[in-house]
Amino acid sequence: MNRQTVAPNKSLLWSTLLLAALIVLSGCSSTRMAYRYADWGVVWWVEDYVTLTDAQKTQLYDDLDDLRGWHCATELPKYQVWLDTLETDVRQQNITPEVLSEHQDELLGFFPPLLSRATPIASRLLASLNDTQVRELTNNMAERQREMEQEYLGEDPETTAAARAERTSERLERWLGNLNNDQQAIVTRWSEQRDRQTEIWLEGRRNWQLAFLDALEQRQKPGFEQEIARLLNESTSIRGDEYEAMMERSRVALNTLIHDVVAAGDTAQLAHLENRTAELNRDFEALTCSPGPEIAER
Repeated sequence: MNRQTVAPNKSLLWSTLLLAALIVLSGCSSTRMAYRYADWGVVWWVEDYVTLTDAQKTQLYDDLDDLRGWHCATELPKYQVWLDTLETDVRQQNITPEVLSEHQDELLGFFPPLLSRATPIASRLLASLNDTQVRELTNNMAERQREMEQEYLGEDPETTAAARAERTSERLERWLGNLNNDQQAIVTRWSEQRDRQTEIWLEGRRNWQLAFLDALEQRQKPGFEQEIARLLNESTSIRGDEYEAMMERSRVALNTLIHDVVAAGDTAQLAHLENRTAELNRDFEALTCSPGPEIAER
């Protein structure tokens, strides 16, 4: 494949935004720490929604230990190859839209094997819930949905757009440093053009939760694991046609946003971005398959 050189500002941001997808492991500042303690984080997250029995927690920890061992031994080497190639493209400024698409496709390709391995774990835990736990889970999911609607939906479209612009600016600044006035204006215009994006996203989230709760009522019947697999693998379509269409529009709009923000950047931002890219790759190089000390002693 012939890779044409593009302007350094564009190539760096494109690639680093892809890398950012890997940082959603947790809110932890260290990728290594987040990965080593991922099983604890998952259990804590689950217990935000439903109180588990000791037996359920033990089973979940064991399942997650097995999952992490498989992922570390089998999948992390693939991530490292991907990161090495990506960092080379960043350093050489050899990322065209076509090259970016290749990186994105490869990144997305990492998720199906993980979902396949995680589905039996989720199904086993959900099938073990009693009626009281299901009611607790249902109530907590509804409460979290209400909280998110209150947090993300303003009293009017202008307020919602302003809040969305603020969140987007904060995410960009993690990789670029402080945005200048021109960049802030670009983000504001982008957000104002998103129309009902946040509302549609929240509606899609509610649609998926309703489908999930319906499936949970059938947790003791044959085919339950297959239904959980469908919910995980076909999440976008389950959220609704309007959601699917919104996501496609949003992807195109985000491309424009990134291009415009990068074009308005400066060399200091680019240096900050390149450092963050290299830092992330070093974190992945240092990852090992050994558990954290607390986990090993559990």
